[in-house]
Amino acid sequence: MELRLAGKKAIVTGGTRGIGRAIVLGLARAGADVITCHRQEGEAAEQLAMELKELGGDHHVIRADVGRPEEVERLVEECRSRYGALDVIVNNAGAISHIPFEELTAEEWRRVVDTNLTGAAFVVGKALPLLGQGASIVNVGSRVATVGVPLRAHYTAAKSGLIGLTRSLAKELGPQGIRVNVVAPGPVDTGMDIPAPVRERYRNLIALGRLGASEEIANVVLFLADDLSSFVSGETIHVDGGI
Repeated sequence: MELRLAGKKAIVTGGTRGIGRAIVLGLARAGADVITCHRQEGEAAEQLAMELKELGGDHHVIRADVGRPEEVERLVEECRSRYGALDVIVNNAGAISHIPFEELTAEEWRRVVDTNLTGAAFVVGKALPLLGQGASIVNVGSRVATVGVPLRAHYTAAKSGLIGLTRSLAKELGPQGIRVNVVAPGPVDTGMDIPAPVRERYRNLIALGRLGASEEIANVVLFLADDLSSFVSGETIHVDGGI
């Protein structure tokens, strides 16, 4: 079996680093045209744009913060004007911080929840007119949604909400032939500095004895974007090495 993404039009939020970057490049290499967004200009966005240009295809790297409704509208309008329709939405944009719950401010709660959960809902809502029969929505969640992690109550709540959002949208959009799923990564080596004791702890917790790679998460997203998964909807797929 081979991926059949040639000619498909996709949007990936938060696509210039880590898992998002791997998803964008994976979709592009499989033949899809991809629009992705990022919050800040910088080397990561510039490098991704160069790589996409070398791959060929109709790809675009756009600055947009999905935590802001007006920027979501602008992002979706870019998709409409450039592509006219969408086949794949990947909600990957995220924000995280580590704060004791008693010190968690309303502003930080809103920032994390708006980026991880509300932004995903708004992207889908605004893009619905661009989706047709066979479209696939993939929300990138987290393994912590079902287990909880100290100092990340706001992040865990947002990722748990993403599961509920996905289940509801799968039922509501299913009659239109639109599938909605969650990919929930476990610990992934995204190139950021991870202290040696933390790496060792993860190795002891994960059945496969190692952290995941961004490309391993992207592979599951690509499967859900493809017609190979045409009867998969409303699911949360944990990609965590057996943690």
